[in-house]
Amino acid sequence: MEGLLGLFLGAIITYWVLKYIKIQKRKDITNSQSMVIMEKIRKVWKLITVEGEFAEIYHYENTKERFMSMVSSKKKAILLINAKAHVGYDLSKIKMEANNDKKVIRLTDFPDPQILSLETDLRYYDKKEGLFNKFDSTDLTEVNSKAKEHVLLKIPESGLFDTAKSEALEAVLLIQNIVETIGWTLDYEDLLLSKNNKGIMLKENLVKKLEA
Repeated sequence: MEGLLGLFLGAIITYWVLKYIKIQKRKDITNSQSMVIMEKIRKVWKLITVEGEFAEIYHYENTKERFMSMVSSKKKAILLINAKAHVGYDLSKIKMEANNDKKVIRLTDFPDPQILSLETDLRYYDKKEGLFNKFDSTDLTEVNSKAKEHVLLKIPESGLFDTAKSEALEAVLLIQNIVETIGWTLDYEDLLLSKNNKGIMLKENLVKKLEA
């Protein structure tokens, strides 16, 4: 009788030990899944949503004085700048929280759009040098840098950032697709409730998408 009781108690203990191990293993797998999915999202890194092309004319002028400022020498150039700007999102900056019990990734904050790349093609026109003021490699590097800065200042005025903000929903839906590949759910309700322009645009775009 005592032997049967011992076997019975042993079986119960073994059952609960195995169940505990199974639960812990499931938790480890779930925790691992949430880490993998968030890392996968961040590895997408940069997502281009808007492309803009610019054609700008830039005037460069430099004057140097010689002989105790008695003589001045001027060099100048006119540049035609053709540029292509890519604006979008750096997904490594998003903020997320994982609810392992419910298998939900909550998106708590989404970055603002930024310039991801800028390609420039410069052509010199009407390039003139002074007798004591010639163009050298350092000058050309400076001119190229200032011409690029000139284009960068034009990008905010172009409306590319506003267009990129209106495309924020597409970026969120991309993340949603990544999350759903392992059977999780993306919760971005915090973004929809946001009172800033980004949250308003995201909500408006979601409504339009549902109505389409």
